[in-house]
Amino acid sequence: MRREYYDDESAPAANSLVVATSAVVLDSQGCVLMQRRADSGNWALPGGAMEADESLTDSVIREVKEESGFDIEVTGMVGTYTDPRHIIAYSDGEVRRQFNVCYTARITGGELTISVESTEVRFVAPAELDRLPMHRTQRLRLRHFFEKRSQPYLG
Repeated sequence: MRREYYDDESAPAANSLVVATSAVVLDSQGCVLMQRRADSGNWALPGGAMEADESLTDSVIREVKEESGFDIEVTGMVGTYTDPRHIIAYSDGEVRRQFNVCYTARITGGELTISVESTEVRFVAPAELDRLPMHRTQRLRLRHFFEKRSQPYLG
């Protein structure tokens, strides 16, 4: 299981720092590729931790493939998300301070599949996103994407 904290004095102290990537991937109708996480039940952009032997872009390409079945090409950056008030605690004792680099990407191949990390993966219409349960950090990335900023968010 996984529990996310944000600006919460009851959050446990972090015992690891993890680099992670995520991507906003749209279908031809402008719907966003989202996954319902098996460990929290919340909806999230596909993404995850970077491995020691890969680049940031290699990480997001691998994570999107593992979690959705789609091959992608990175097309841009939404932003960097490094807020130390965001803590993720796992049932195995890891308490993570995670920072995330969120990209934009387009699908180049593959087909929709569900991984063991998700209970559902689908494209979600932008108007439906507010109704889905998700952590505030995911909402922030989506808001920045839909603002069509001229520069990536640096935070």
